[in-house]
Amino acid sequence: MATSNAITTASIFGSPSQATLRRKVTQRQNQRFNFGHSARRLSVRANAKEIAFDQDSRRALQSGIDKLADAVGLTLGPRGRNVVLDEYGSPKVVNDGVTIARAIELPDPMENAGAALIREVASKTNDSAGDGTTTASVLAREIIKLGLLSVTSGANPVSIKKGIDKTVIGLIEELEKRSRPVKGRDDIKAVASISAGNDELIGTMIADAIDKVGPDGVLSIESSSSFETTVEVEEGMEIDRGYISPQFVTNPEKLICEFENARVLITDQKITAIKDIIPLLEKTTQLRAPLLIIAEDVTGEALATLVVNKLRGIINVAAIKAPGFGERRKAMLQDIAILTGAEFQASDLGLLVEQTEIDQLGLARKVTISKDSTTIIADAASKDELSSRIAQLKKELSETDSVYDSEKLAERIAKLSGGVAVIKVGAATETELEDRKLRIEDAKNATFAAIEEGIVPGGGAALVHLSTLVPAIKEKLEDADERLGADIIQKVIQLTICFREPMYD
Repeated sequence: MATSNAITTASIFGSPSQATLRRKVTQRQNQRFNFGHSARRLSVRANAKEIAFDQDSRRALQSGIDKLADAVGLTLGPRGRNVVLDEYGSPKVVNDGVTIARAIELPDPMENAGAALIREVASKTNDSAGDGTTTASVLAREIIKLGLLSVTSGANPVSIKKGIDKTVIGLIEELEKRSRPVKGRDDIKAVASISAGNDELIGTMIADAIDKVGPDGVLSIESSSSFETTVEVEEGMEIDRGYISPQFVTNPEKLICEFENARVLITDQKITAIKDIIPLLEKTTQLRAPLLIIAEDVTGEALATLVVNKLRGIINVAAIKAPGFGERRKAMLQDIAILTGAEFQASDLGLLVEQTEIDQLGLARKVTISKDSTTIIADAASKDELSSRIAQLKKELSETDSVYDSEKLAERIAKLSGGVAVIKVGAATETELEDRKLRIEDAKNATFAAIEEGIVPGGGAALVHLSTLVPAIKEKLEDADERLGADIIQKVIQLTICFREPMYD
């Protein structure tokens, strides 16, 4: 409806009919957009969108932040509680901050916007560190709360944000200086146990797995069909490609092909003519060495000839398709070439299969090929080249922002450097299984983060010690509101000891 101080339609239109028409149009517009003022909230509605300003918006955001942070904060510290999530199927009993944060949606859109801020904090922390999501969520809540109080008192929010950023940067630099490297199995076990909720069994399991695959290895977590949790180590490089033809099988009982001391041909080309590989077949037969062919594909005459001669016992050979696609395929083939000491016969470099010499083939100590996968165990011909390749992949891993690329690069590093350990998690119920998997995932992530960046005293002690450095950082800030930002950080990190006790029942 029109407001009392609006211009009357009679002053605009000359005739009563025009005034009536104008009044109806104005009423329809007001009904559509619902402009209104109230003593409590200044808001604008337009097609189900609501915009809030000033104290009302801050109050709604803080309410949503508090509701989510309260639920997440229950799990904080050595005496943290569990949270039950009511989802489709059986309920989940979890102790993981980011899982709880992602499960909470509030009915009020403004409160949910505040909750979304904490969800983002938890998710970002999980992506970058893999653990510490509960601590990050609770700290973020306190920073926002004190920041909003300062803004309500008249401080400039942009300047406060600058002061917070400058203080945090200074404290992070000091924290990195105070961290120390992880030393041996005991440190690894301690980090993993604490992250898993003081579960020493999980800590021992993580320490055993890292002992076997090394700090560059990969720990994979899977569900087990039994009640027990076990660790299995997959030695060598595993490729998600099996034999092209089942006729290559050498062990009919297990339906696998097994070679020892095999020569390896690696190319990104398709092999269709047998004449292209006859010289290599003759030479490997003379050496009484099996031949593994890794190519884009082996078809037609070439495949038929290989199968027939394999069945007759004339040659000992097997062929698999190259893993991956596009540029990633070439990179993975180069990894295999470096591991086995082969020369990658790349088509874009003009290296043709028919021109390959016996000394350009790689050597694998053991090859196991199943219907779906191939495992190659080899002693790298050039340790320096292998180390250089791993260093290059680590550099790419540190520079990428893609979660998918990060996972693939980590897998490639593990396959080149040590292997993959699979933790198969068992439990009596689905609820217990999910909780146990989340705890092991947290322990794994915290352990690798500790290996990479070092460790500091826990329980919030490191942050409390850092609070004594804030005054020195504050002195360098000229703007009064920026100094308020420094004060906020100091107050928040001094509260970390208080956060360690459960806040609610």
